[in-house]
Amino acid sequence: MNKSEIIDLIARKANVSKKTATQAMDIFVNTVKSNLTAGKNVTITGFGTFTVSKRAARNGVNPQTGKAIRIPASKVPRFKAGKSLRGLIK
Repeated sequence: MNKSEIIDLIARKANVSKKTATQAMDIFVNTVKSNLTAGKNVTITGFGTFTVSKRAARNGVNPQTGKAIRIPASKVPRFKAGKSLRGLIK
């Protein structure tokens, strides 16, 4: 399922226009992004938690040349599914 399919589903189930559903989806995505950028976690009870994780610097290999390279430390977004969401997938 992609973003436009989710928007269509929201519009249909909430009985709102696609424009309103798109705005709601954009607000949600932008809220998660801005909170993660500010270093805050976003927890949706029963669904999961979005966090920022630090990835340490490490050594890697350039697949084109085979030469060793140094990959710098970085921060990456993570999602951890909540208990009820994990319980649905078997």
